[in-house]
Amino acid sequence: MMADGQTRTSRRKQKKASKKPLWKKIIFITLITLVAIGIGVGSLFTYYIVTAPEIDASKLDTPFSSKFYDMDGEMFADLGTKQRSKVEYDDLPDVLIDAVTATEDARFFEHPGIDIWRIGGAVVANITNGFGSEGASTITQQVVEKSFLSPEKKVSLKVQEMWLALQLEQDYSKKRILEMYLNKIFYGNRAYGVKKAAELYFGKTDLDELTLPEAAILAGLPQRPSAYNPFKNPELMKERMDTVLQLMVKHGKISEEEAKEARQVKIASLLTDDKPDSSSYQAFLQQVEREVKQKVDGADIYTDGLKIYTTIDTDAQTHVDFLLSKKEDNPINYADPVVDPDSEEGEKLDMQAGVTVLDTKTGAIRAIGGARDGLENRGYNRAIQMQRQPGSTFKPIMDYGPAIENMQWSTYHQLNDDGPYDIAGTDKQIETWANTYFGWVSARYALEQSLNVPAVKTFDEVGRENAKAFAEKLGISFGDSDIALTDAIGGNIGTNPLEVAGAFRTFANGGIYNEPYAVTKVEFPESGKTVNLKPEPEAVIADSTAYMITDMLKDVVTQGTGTGANIPGLPLAGKTGTTTRPGVDGSPDAWFSGYSTNYTISIWTGYDNNDIGLKGSETKVPLSLFKHIMSELSKDQETPDFTKPDSVVEVAVEKGSRPAKLPSDYTPDSKIVTELFVKGTEPSKTSERFEQLDPVKDLEATFDSDSATIQVEWDYETEQDISFEVSARVGDGQKQKLSSTEETAMEISNVEPGTKYDIEVVAINDKTKANKSEPATATVKVPEDLEDDEEIEDEEDDEDEDKKGNIPAVGSLRARQTGASIDVSWQYNGPPAQYEVVVSRDGTQIKTQTVATKGIVIEGDGVQSGGSYTITVIPIGQNGASKGDEGEAKSTKVTISDSDETVSNDGNDDDDNSDDE
Repeated sequence: MMADGQTRTSRRKQKKASKKPLWKKIIFITLITLVAIGIGVGSLFTYYIVTAPEIDASKLDTPFSSKFYDMDGEMFADLGTKQRSKVEYDDLPDVLIDAVTATEDARFFEHPGIDIWRIGGAVVANITNGFGSEGASTITQQVVEKSFLSPEKKVSLKVQEMWLALQLEQDYSKKRILEMYLNKIFYGNRAYGVKKAAELYFGKTDLDELTLPEAAILAGLPQRPSAYNPFKNPELMKERMDTVLQLMVKHGKISEEEAKEARQVKIASLLTDDKPDSSSYQAFLQQVEREVKQKVDGADIYTDGLKIYTTIDTDAQTHVDFLLSKKEDNPINYADPVVDPDSEEGEKLDMQAGVTVLDTKTGAIRAIGGARDGLENRGYNRAIQMQRQPGSTFKPIMDYGPAIENMQWSTYHQLNDDGPYDIAGTDKQIETWANTYFGWVSARYALEQSLNVPAVKTFDEVGRENAKAFAEKLGISFGDSDIALTDAIGGNIGTNPLEVAGAFRTFANGGIYNEPYAVTKVEFPESGKTVNLKPEPEAVIADSTAYMITDMLKDVVTQGTGTGANIPGLPLAGKTGTTTRPGVDGSPDAWFSGYSTNYTISIWTGYDNNDIGLKGSETKVPLSLFKHIMSELSKDQETPDFTKPDSVVEVAVEKGSRPAKLPSDYTPDSKIVTELFVKGTEPSKTSERFEQLDPVKDLEATFDSDSATIQVEWDYETEQDISFEVSARVGDGQKQKLSSTEETAMEISNVEPGTKYDIEVVAINDKTKANKSEPATATVKVPEDLEDDEEIEDEEDDEDEDKKGNIPAVGSLRARQTGASIDVSWQYNGPPAQYEVVVSRDGTQIKTQTVATKGIVIEGDGVQSGGSYTITVIPIGQNGASKGDEGEAKSTKVTISDSDETVSNDGNDDDDNSDDE
């Protein structure tokens, strides 16, 4: 019985245990999890600490210099070894110590190397805003990070930083650590350490002479030494100084009255007059710094002892620097300095320039020119920082490139340059720069001559979003700006030579783009880590688009607006650009961007104040710069021409056809142009404009014995404006043009007895002058048994004594321009005569000729466009009593124009009756 009871009791206990509450299980599991996490985190942190580098005393005092290598792997710069002076703690005045600690680490003299309170605040901020959003580094930690660790934002590095900071505080005093910090920090303008900074900015070598405002400036600079550069950005530095003063008041270092007094000081009054000297390669090194900062988290090229491999061509950089210098042997004719209208002191501004040189094949930056006469360290770099309107350099990017890419336009595509273009919703217009409008032109001609109206029409047809998307593929940044109609001609968003060079290089490189780059790789010598920075290329537009734009831009250089950049024998493409600004006399911006298969160069010139304009030849300076740079870079190396891809075909088309048509067999050579088409879009229809005319019909030539003349007659039926060219071969002589006439008959007088005349008549279209018929021919022989002159004279005297000496004037006198010649014809009804033709130009007699035919063609050097010609015809009797007698002179006038159109004048007693035909 007892056994049974024990068994039941045991079972009850087991049942009770199995019914333990769920919350107890959750707590139990959570505790186990937390313990496991704690063990894991502790193990991980222990690993981080164990693998932390040892404290090396030799690395504590001096920042590592970064070394820079050129495109051939040769070192060309060593930053960090210059502009440094060491200071000891005893040399530091209290005002500087207070300013630095209040700004960087208020509890520096109390904490053991890490500040728990700051860490707590940073943890909250990092949880809220993401890791790395707020730092908690003490001065000690900053010394450790700059001496032993990579600047990357990683948990492992932060743990090692705190661990080493605790160790450092065990080995060194607070004074020694602050001394290390102030000797290590970079203050901008190549100054390392607070002592060199005080000398560079304030001209003070004794730190005890520092005032409160100066100490506040030095304490504030290290956060952003370039942005707070007091020489360049005094207003921004003033704001930073005020922040430092507020912190000093907050932490009890100074009173509010002292801070208020310090704020009254002008930054400029504190600075030395000796600004930092410009340094070779500074413009290029600015781009290096930008790329390293953007792509290598936390890296500092001035303090981290990096090995940085760059793309610079030092020879190219040296030549660019020379052309931007103020040396007397510089061949570039820059504009003279002008007074800045915004300066109360009448400060003068130099004409400035920004230059970027790229390797066309890779996009590697070979040289950068950021300013005239060199660039101060971290100064304003116009090649990479500037944002100025690009003018017409944007036309390939915003207009014609997108049109070819999206709509497969040909280089022949016809556009009407027909007058000012109204900007919708405004009372403004886009006008031409050329003071004239050209009517229907090809896209090639419109780009070659930089015509505004065709560009805007192209932009409108492409569509704004398509144009923007195309430009962005080429690296153009619009930021927050809305795209506008004026972007079609580069009159809205701002850009710089680096960005434009990258875009133009895409055309030069067959549609393949990668961001222009100055750095190929960065090495961290201490860790052995290497970061590759070379961007990957990508095909962003069709190779057909790239080649067709390039081919059009080649014409810009050889016969368009960019001829000043042309280098004979070197295949080049490029585009000019100038801007206008209301109220500004001249162009605030002048650009030229161009390329060969080896190099792409973009150049901007102007004044930093864009209310000052360049005038006349001053706008040609970018072309001159381009020519000198490209000539220097291209000498002693082969520069092949651009290669046409299979996606593009060359097609001969008839000029003036809309849409493009193939020339017919009768299209004159002067009316045929060769243009480029995207393969598969070339024209297939043949023009009918220059079709061959039907020949004349029923041509007859007969000899009239009564008048001793040859009478030529023919028939022709057509609704077109047709004239007839009559020629003759006399005997075995050469064929000679006799006359042109609108009549279907002609008389040939003064014929030779016993001679055969081969008559030829050709129909000609009066409008085109190229549509001709096959010649119709007829032959007639003049009899040999003509009566001699005396018999004829006697016969005439007998028949009509009253006609003695009676020579009438010619009738129907007409002079017509036919191309570059004047075609004169007339009628005559009287005794046999020859005709004296007198030609005068603008009142001066230039030619006299006697002919036997009733017409003459005047051509040669005497016929000039724009001239006004008077043609006078005098009949002179040949036989009988009329021999030698002169009839009344008749005249007509004609003015020669450049047009191919035929203009005729009917003369009547010196009165001019003109007809445009």
